[in-house]
Amino acid sequence: MSDGDSTLSQAADAVEDASNHKALDVLARTGFAVMALLHVIVGAIVIAIAFGHQGDAEPSGAIARLADNPFGTIVMWACVVACLALALWQASEATLRARSLPRKERLAKLVSSGFLAIAYGSVGLSFAGFAVGQPSDSGDNTRDFSAGVMAHPAGPWILVALGLTVLGIGIYFIAKGLRRGFKEELFHFEGTRRGRLVDSLGVTGHVAKGIALVLTGLLFVMAAAKHRPDESTGLDGSLKALQDHPFGPALLVAIGAGFIAYGIFALIRARFGRM
Repeated sequence: MSDGDSTLSQAADAVEDASNHKALDVLARTGFAVMALLHVIVGAIVIAIAFGHQGDAEPSGAIARLADNPFGTIVMWACVVACLALALWQASEATLRARSLPRKERLAKLVSSGFLAIAYGSVGLSFAGFAVGQPSDSGDNTRDFSAGVMAHPAGPWILVALGLTVLGIGIYFIAKGLRRGFKEELFHFEGTRRGRLVDSLGVTGHVAKGIALVLTGLLFVMAAAKHRPDESTGLDGSLKALQDHPFGPALLVAIGAGFIAYGIFALIRARFGRM
């Protein structure tokens, strides 16, 4: 190994040691708890929509509910720190902590944890927007993004690729739930009665979230096929599109309950899961 490679390796080791610091661990777990709470709120909004009430079934809608209290600004900044810490932890999972894995596993970790790092970071930025008094709407942002992409010659193909990616992630969540792939993240209650309850929450939550992502991905693909970027409305639009179907309200209640189950599972994972 050359002196340059040795120096880079030592630097990477130092950064990895810093990423293992107790403070980051606590903040990242707090970030998981924040994400858990957002899923519970989104689930409650979805169920309310099924019964004809208004609401935005998306992260920005859930954040708006959290911001609507006397300590809203303080809560928003606390959530910013927690979500960005969680994004940083996921980034270290995707890169530094995956260095010793076989190439195939390292690539899979780079894709999965890298995507989560971007997702958690974007949620943190959404919290920051509310904290400084410039809230954003996830549905509007998705429509604007889709319109911008469609303005380019290759736009429809890019939007289809994005839709298929989101759809693939949804299928991954469904498969992960059905095969209980989440158990490697949470083994504290293994073999106990509580463990069976946690397993049920994990299966229900992952499948429900997967179905919602599949619907969102399909909207991207359909918007590209029709050259109608306004139909690409993200999670909120994909769920509200179910309202007009015969079994739509029942399916919305099931998905909403699944989101709540996922939120409760994520909250347990935040406290007892592997970091």
